[in-house]
Amino acid sequence: MKEVKLGIIGLGNMGSGHCMSIHIQHKVPGMILAAVCDISAERREWAEQELPGVPFFANAEDMYKSGLIDAVLIAVPHYDHPALAISGFEHGLHVLVEKPAGVYTKQVLEMNAAAAKSDKVFGIMYNQRTNPVFQKVRDLVQSGELGEMKRVVWIITDWYRPQAYHDSGSWRSTWSGEGGGTLINQNPHNLDLIQWMLGMPKRVRSFVSFGKYYNIEVEDDVTAYFEYENGASGLYITSTGEAPGTNRLEVSGDMGKIVVENNIITFHRNRVSEREHNRVNTAPFAKPESWVCEIPASTDGGEQHVGILKNFAKAILNGEKLLAPGEEGINGLLISNAIHYSTWVDGWADLENFNHEHFYELLQEKINTSTEKKNVNRQVADLKGTY
Repeated sequence: MKEVKLGIIGLGNMGSGHCMSIHIQHKVPGMILAAVCDISAERREWAEQELPGVPFFANAEDMYKSGLIDAVLIAVPHYDHPALAISGFEHGLHVLVEKPAGVYTKQVLEMNAAAAKSDKVFGIMYNQRTNPVFQKVRDLVQSGELGEMKRVVWIITDWYRPQAYHDSGSWRSTWSGEGGGTLINQNPHNLDLIQWMLGMPKRVRSFVSFGKYYNIEVEDDVTAYFEYENGASGLYITSTGEAPGTNRLEVSGDMGKIVVENNIITFHRNRVSEREHNRVNTAPFAKPESWVCEIPASTDGGEQHVGILKNFAKAILNGEKLLAPGEEGINGLLISNAIHYSTWVDGWADLENFNHEHFYELLQEKINTSTEKKNVNRQVADLKGTY
């Protein structure tokens, strides 16, 4: 194979943007746009005008069977990602899904199982992993330079969305349309990054507000407490109802603390480990000597979506290691589901022994009473013919 023939399902904001990057701007060497698919007549008109010569399908199954594509990028509503991915694997295609991997872990486990049975490349569009700032934080933590982690606090309240945003579509900010609010819509990248950089928490206790600031049924304000295997603790705070909001990540360890704010990394670096200082020190108020260091990392944000597309193409053509393997999509979603679950049951959510079935049952209760105008019944179903 000299080039990857990609089909894209879903021509909304993300799907159409990927089309432009690949087909018009030619930003992805080794990849061509071989077909597109959408159920919307309006998007068909857009494709005929903007993507002349690219075959259009109104049904995913037809595109899968066409023989025109080697791989598929799935950029449709959240609930439909796993079913379309599973069908893609069944048709012998490489698969790249937009974030999130799905809405609930039960369906994503099924998707991961289908990927494992295939010999195809499976990726997820976690484009923030291309950001040099987060790559550097991950390196500082995983290399041991920060020492044993003690605490993480991430305040992400700069996701402001007014009521007009929530009213912009009947499906938006509903259980049946999106499967949640800020956790499933704005925060998937952050939830992926926190586990990618620091590892998975062991359990979660959350306090989530639904429709606190807006006339919506899903969450718009979240405070979650994490506990890690080594005893470290975490605090994750996010909201769509604060302006101007804050985006500040602070990770503390034996060797000091890392602060990320305004895309700048500051390392308050101890000359010796706090634990070692505590062991040998005899002065009642003595602290370890600490240096304030600005850590060099490009602030250009990295290649983002194009970087993931390039990596996906190289993985298919040359066996390059994926920066964002699709199987890892369940990690951030598990944290998201656990945050919801903890509030719904008013107790701890154990991520190592998560009750996937009970979460699914509780989500179905929310879906069945959802106010989405379409009132779509989102039971696990075969959605292969939907797009």
